[in-house]
Amino acid sequence: MPARLRPLAALCAVLMVAGCTGPLADQLGASAVPTQAPVAVTGPQGTVPELEYSRPFDVVRPGSRTLRPGTGEVLAEGEDVLLDMYAEDGRDGSVITSTYQDAPSWHTFSAESLGPNVYESLRGKRVGARVLVTDMDDGVPVVLVIDVLPTRADGEDVTIPEDLPQVLRSQDGEPAVVVPDGDPPTELVVQPVVRGDGPQVAVGQVVTARYVAVRWSDGSVVDSSWVHGVAPQSETIGIGRLVEAWDQGLLEQSVGTQVMLVAPPGLAHGGTSSELADDTIVYVVDILDARYQAAEEAPPDESIEGE
Repeated sequence: MPARLRPLAALCAVLMVAGCTGPLADQLGASAVPTQAPVAVTGPQGTVPELEYSRPFDVVRPGSRTLRPGTGEVLAEGEDVLLDMYAEDGRDGSVITSTYQDAPSWHTFSAESLGPNVYESLRGKRVGARVLVTDMDDGVPVVLVIDVLPTRADGEDVTIPEDLPQVLRSQDGEPAVVVPDGDPPTELVVQPVVRGDGPQVAVGQVVTARYVAVRWSDGSVVDSSWVHGVAPQSETIGIGRLVEAWDQGLLEQSVGTQVMLVAPPGLAHGGTSSELADDTIVYVVDILDARYQAAEEAPPDESIEGE
């Protein structure tokens, strides 16, 4: 299985610590980014924001501005939150930190986890929001853009055939799997449960996903990233770093989709020393994000045959 999502280290040293020199936590709300020092932010969610401002940037008064309100649920204290963050040094536009180099960052929505400045700038915001934050850190003007990403699949429910495992979802989206009686399939089954409307997953992208894994034989949960505080998985797809069922079954699925993969042993843990080597595994995967790493050039956009 993919490695755990690496923590966002660089930005923690800049804006997320309680000792940050700028008084942003006291200024947020009534204070907006000063009009005499405007910052223009362009670019869609999932891509590196493009920032335009006069350099060196003068932070007259630290503050924040909501660039996009978002339409999802309001961020709740103590709940999980998935963020994209991009920060520049306002003196010369050099990049301080960017989650676009790898994968979005997973946190608990609290001042302790995020630091007071980032926490205050996001308080009351919804999933899908984009927020601009300006502050000073030890004499350095920092221009930060934060995108709030979904933490669960969201889309159109899909009816699952009766002979396949059924998926039940709790209020927060966590899936539970009910395995039917009878022998498992001998070939990979790819069954969408919720169909999202994001871009399709492609070979070579870093996919960020939450999942639960269940034995077909007894319905027991053998692995899950839905435990509170446990980050989703982020790993490159289609190059052998994931179990084969994921490498095959997640390709061409849309971001925002929840998909069930019924994986026979040969496409799960077969041929390994795992105690699950002989088991058919049912994976339910919420695809939260898919992107090429910033250092890698995406291939030309080609439509998928039949669409």
